[in-house]
Amino acid sequence: MDEDQKSILLKASARCPIPPGAKFSYGTAGFRADALVLESTVYRAGILAALRSLQTRSVTGLVITASHNKISDNGVKIADPSGGMLTQAWEPFADALANAADSDHLLQLIIEFAKKESILIDGHSRAEVLLGRDTRPSGESLLEAAKQGINSIVGSAAVDMGILTTPQLHWMVRARNKGLKASERDYFEQLSSAFRCLMNLVPGERKVTGTDNKLVVDGANGVGGEKLECLMNRLDGLVIEVRNTGKGGGILNEGVGADYVQKEKVVPQEFGSNDVGMRCASLDGDADRLVYFIVPSVSSHNIMLVDGDKILSLFALFIKEQLGILYKGVDENNAYKARLGVVQTAYANGASTDFLKELGLEVVLTPTGVKFLHEKAAEYDIGIYFEANGHGTILFSDSFLCWLEKRHNELSSMSEGSEQEKAAMRLLAASKLVNQAVGDAFSGLLLAEAILQNLSWSINQWNELYQDLPSRQLKVKVMDRTAVVTANAETVVVKPPGIQEAINSETVKYPRGRSFIRPSGTEDVIRVYAEASTQEGADSLAHSVAKLVEQFLG
Repeated sequence: MDEDQKSILLKASARCPIPPGAKFSYGTAGFRADALVLESTVYRAGILAALRSLQTRSVTGLVITASHNKISDNGVKIADPSGGMLTQAWEPFADALANAADSDHLLQLIIEFAKKESILIDGHSRAEVLLGRDTRPSGESLLEAAKQGINSIVGSAAVDMGILTTPQLHWMVRARNKGLKASERDYFEQLSSAFRCLMNLVPGERKVTGTDNKLVVDGANGVGGEKLECLMNRLDGLVIEVRNTGKGGGILNEGVGADYVQKEKVVPQEFGSNDVGMRCASLDGDADRLVYFIVPSVSSHNIMLVDGDKILSLFALFIKEQLGILYKGVDENNAYKARLGVVQTAYANGASTDFLKELGLEVVLTPTGVKFLHEKAAEYDIGIYFEANGHGTILFSDSFLCWLEKRHNELSSMSEGSEQEKAAMRLLAASKLVNQAVGDAFSGLLLAEAILQNLSWSINQWNELYQDLPSRQLKVKVMDRTAVVTANAETVVVKPPGIQEAINSETVKYPRGRSFIRPSGTEDVIRVYAEASTQEGADSLAHSVAKLVEQFLG
């Protein structure tokens, strides 16, 4: 690194000093805090995104959003060249960078890390970072801080893609690095085209019209509501009414949004008695989560929730069915043996896991966190993952898609219009509709709608796939959360000794009982999860296990 580059970094970082006493940590959600203290962090995240681009010689991304947090918060996430989240190997450097006490310390960190990672910062190498932000009022000024960070690395270009959902930005980064068109218009065109293909393959007798064809969506008063209005104008065969778009004076994530609906299980603002029996859905603040719900009666403020576990189950059922049709009558020795896997965390409702296993599907658990789910799903030819909160997607391997394209071409020439050809077309369309970079509420919503039409199912039929087991989650404050060490995807406690045996002794007292504990990733709290055949049993088990945590950890 030459003296000019050092001087640029020192001068620019001095204009964005870290607030006194501030401490930042990069996790699944990136950096997130009150927007008023984030300028230095976002500036430094810009440097990070530029360095990652230099190292990989690829386009990276940076998005300003705090997802389902309150409107006064904001945050920043980095998109890796794959379109996925920043590699975990860089997270410690992200933390160190964000918490560097002053400009000199920051510069030293960059020099040392660049040397360790063999990143050439010479002014001749080129870096490119795509930028996006949600609709929060603080987003515009924080985006400027990100641009300053990127421009602090000589040879780096910040490309402002405008106001976007988080999944749109991730999709664009992935598309750019695959040499594909990557504008917002291209994103909308790919989704609408794939959706149209799936809808055209709905058998004639199953096509629905009128109110059965209508979907009412809660846009969380965020960027998702605004962008869904743009997308729905391109759709055929589906009528969408978007509420809580943010234009009518509603406040982002306040009494609205997927996070609120999933946790509180109540009707969001602008929904009520007129929506009884309607198919309703809710996006979160940056449109990377999706849940469906039903307003059951005129007098009810509560909802019937169709969460991420049920979305996963619908997708898995459909994919398995299409694979079964595709392979029908095919010589197994000559066919590509696609490995289909379903990935969940321990928080998935036990009834959903049982349902998926009864379908004959391979179900695996990972530790909590989208990065773990995504990584595991990528090991399959078709990997489906979802968290109960509605974040998830489907990943298709390149080798399977290559075979599928070839098989579709063979079927088109040999038996055009056959059920096998249609199954191949549905799977190809699904691979284009889903966002293979990250969970995307729009692609998830359109795939769910297309599958419901293909199956000729109502939302009530979907909801009746299985009955959720009652559950309860609790938090127990402790002195040191690191005293708890887990294994087997957080389902077994290995430290402190004896506590797992005590949990087992409590669990066996309850029909269909299951419980686990895990340390919080952000605070000195141990999280307790319990489920049983009755709500009373789940509550009792959770409180019994919470008492065990207090006994063993004081």
